[in-house]
Amino acid sequence: MIIQYLGRSCFKLQTKGSQGEVIIAIDPFHDGDGLKMPHFQADIVTVSHDHSDHNNTEAIRGELFVISTPGEYETKDVMIYGIQSFHDNKQGKERGLNTIFKIISENINLVHLGDLGENLSDETLDKLGNVDILLIPVGGTYTIDAKKAAEVVSQIEPRIVIPMHYKMAGEVKIAPVNDFLKACGLKSETLDKLKVAKKDLQGEETRVIVLEV
Repeated sequence: MIIQYLGRSCFKLQTKGSQGEVIIAIDPFHDGDGLKMPHFQADIVTVSHDHSDHNNTEAIRGELFVISTPGEYETKDVMIYGIQSFHDNKQGKERGLNTIFKIISENINLVHLGDLGENLSDETLDKLGNVDILLIPVGGTYTIDAKKAAEVVSQIEPRIVIPMHYKMAGEVKIAPVNDFLKACGLKSETLDKLKVAKKDLQGEETRVIVLEV
């Protein structure tokens, strides 16, 4: 599996099914705040919530299987579970709902938390189960902040943590990724993209990987 970070909460995943390569776009955004959404072809698009910085499916070409609601889905040998959560810590009264997506491919369990705004309940943690790779918002204001994100990492205990939704380009209301790196206290490295197989996820220590845009 190859994971690329495109900014905000958007990722491009390249994985393999029985019929060949499968490309998944997660939370494609509309241009703004100095960030430009790359246009590319994909097979699957997941949308955590219907805000313009997460729902630009028009940027993605191809015969798309679009998933934007909780539920259980299977296509091209990829299993995807959508789990309802809240965009804020007031039961959605301020910013509404958010869908967490668990994507299973190549025997890797990857979780994208979307714009999570709350601590995870025991019920949600049970639904997530074992997590190999966690994509987590860390910037605060619109999502959980660095401290809360560190707590969520401790709740989930993934093998790899990839922070997202932090300050870059012209974004001014959210915190930089360094705040999260300090709060979580884990070793970190920076890569342009992550190429990973299940055999790479056998260690007990959680790694933080910051992906460059």
